[in-house]
Amino acid sequence: MPPPQIDLRVPSHSPAEASFCLAQLCQRDILSLSAEASVRKAAEMMRTHHVGALALTDPEDPTRVVGVVTDRDLVIHLLAQDRSPQEANIGAFSSVHLVRVPGTATVHEAVQAMNQHGVRRIFVTEPNGRLMGLLSLDDVLAQLAQELSGLAQALRIGIDLESSRTSPLFSPGDAGSMYLAQHEP
Repeated sequence: MPPPQIDLRVPSHSPAEASFCLAQLCQRDILSLSAEASVRKAAEMMRTHHVGALALTDPEDPTRVVGVVTDRDLVIHLLAQDRSPQEANIGAFSSVHLVRVPGTATVHEAVQAMNQHGVRRIFVTEPNGRLMGLLSLDDVLAQLAQELSGLAQALRIGIDLESSRTSPLFSPGDAGSMYLAQHEP
């Protein structure tokens, strides 16, 4: 019986796909809120839209991002310190240190930026510096999980291919029933 046919062609990818360009991974729909908005409004937006971060905008220029606030910021800087949500606007609990990475950067470069700055989310920018999207640790993990799944599939295909190339050297009825794998060059 001939071995099963296995397609050994490698699908072609563009250079951007091969390097996991951040422009393809980042979330383009960024939720934003004025830095002067209430903490309650920010928390409601996070809950309603199932997100862990909001971009905060300049109250006088809603197109300019001036900070980022995360659900973790609210827990650590508000709740854990027993502060009242009415004490200040959401901008008081945000980070104004915005980590930016170009959309042409790779996942490796994004991870380096996250490590260097101790953040879980970074802003992805266009070549002209304008905001393109937001990349979270979750986005990176999802991409890496997909790649690991591909590697696991490659292992399974390799095992199947190896199994199809092995056959008994002696027939099972022979004395000793010894089997050896036959290897192709």
